[in-house]
Amino acid sequence: MSSKESLQELVQERLGDHLFVVVSNREPYYHEWAGDEIRCVVPASGLTTALDPVMQACQGVWIAHGSGNADREVVDDQDKVRVPPENPAYTVRRVWLTKEEEDGYYYGFANDGLWPLCHVAYTRPSFNEADWNTYKSVNETFAEAVLQEVGDRRAFVFVQDYHFTLLPRLIKERNPHIIVAQFWHIPWPNPEIVRICPWQQDVLRGLLGNDLLGFHIRYYCDNFLNTVNWSLECRVDWEQHEVSQRGRRTRVNSFPISIDFDKVSRQAQQPEVDAEMERLRKQLGLADEYIGVGIDRVDYTKGIPDRLRAIDCFFDKYPEYQRRLAFVQVGAQSRVHLGSYKRINAEIETLVETINWRYASGAWAPIVYLRGNVPQLTIMALERMSHFCIVSSLHDGMNLVAKEYVASRFDEDGVLILSPFTGAARELTDAILVNPYATDQMAEAIKEAIEMRPRERRQRMRALRSVVAEGNIYKWAEDIASELPKLGRGRKWS
Repeated sequence: MSSKESLQELVQERLGDHLFVVVSNREPYYHEWAGDEIRCVVPASGLTTALDPVMQACQGVWIAHGSGNADREVVDDQDKVRVPPENPAYTVRRVWLTKEEEDGYYYGFANDGLWPLCHVAYTRPSFNEADWNTYKSVNETFAEAVLQEVGDRRAFVFVQDYHFTLLPRLIKERNPHIIVAQFWHIPWPNPEIVRICPWQQDVLRGLLGNDLLGFHIRYYCDNFLNTVNWSLECRVDWEQHEVSQRGRRTRVNSFPISIDFDKVSRQAQQPEVDAEMERLRKQLGLADEYIGVGIDRVDYTKGIPDRLRAIDCFFDKYPEYQRRLAFVQVGAQSRVHLGSYKRINAEIETLVETINWRYASGAWAPIVYLRGNVPQLTIMALERMSHFCIVSSLHDGMNLVAKEYVASRFDEDGVLILSPFTGAARELTDAILVNPYATDQMAEAIKEAIEMRPRERRQRMRALRSVVAEGNIYKWAEDIASELPKLGRGRKWS
């Protein structure tokens, strides 16, 4: 099984004297004021959760947007800070953006344009030329930060996600000796959908600046290769999964991302988690026979309204479970400045209020909604005490919540109800797979989960845990590192 130690050994072998640089929009730790004190916070982000243990193993530098209101207070004169604070293992270099830059680059082109474009969840993307120009400018700013950090050293730069489609080409144009790879954390749609973007060719040329471009599953790789085949003058080698353009080659491959299974499993067994479970039962009134949980960032791609309607349908079809089952929905807030996110928040609030009004009796309510950024200890306690977890994404690159739920269940109990439209569904086949758009089918899946025999629950969870343990985050990083010897050799830039 892959581990932190095996990854360190492989990276040392593959990278040698190369500087390891990660670039992402979101930083792995941010600093904020808490009264008169500054505290270090881990953001609610699948990307940072996945990459932090990799960076702790590989060390190096993580370049990201400094978004915490106390971030400037803790950096040195080079805008750097060592993390994690309790045991520093690598450096974060913060890039400062104005409110206008953040609005155009992050909220505008990235999340009001590319995000809905890539997630087939029937939310119309919006493309604004001013946002695109800001997006280009911010990609230039990050390119300058990378080139300053690397200097004349040998380096491997690992770019993250859809915020930086132009960055790989910008880096390569100025320093062709840097090995550049990028991992795309969200789906890549078919060519017909990508055509909606007015600047699709610029986006594709930017991504083809990479030596290696990774997606979660082969289906997304094929969509990307089809897109460049349709849109650009290039040669696609379907056997080698490579694109050649103007003397440059980009390898395109799938790397299913994961979590630090052992770490999550150990944390779930801490006495503090048991104490938090007792606190939640008292504070939230969770003395119910059955408890279900949903843990999501509030986003229209996560299928939260569909999930709530399924719970409504369940109680309507099976009234004998009223007062016996409570569903706890955690909803971490993000991108609340965008109209589409304001609407999904309002829809969820209305559904929770309506369903609770319909079925509530005495102190019991069918849905407990924890709105906001809930501490990790509370999330782990909810995972431990739940009889089932629903992950009902309408479209998702991977969904690490599903894997975290499995890793937390060291007792080999609990049932995962999973959308087939997640990348995780390709691996976690012992979950109950159910179409999130089919409300009645989801209601039946809830009934199946709570009535499943203990022996079958254990068999399913044992199988799920084996899959996640074997394919952990270190395996993901090792698979990418193993590609490095194939990169940069005979690959000229023109």
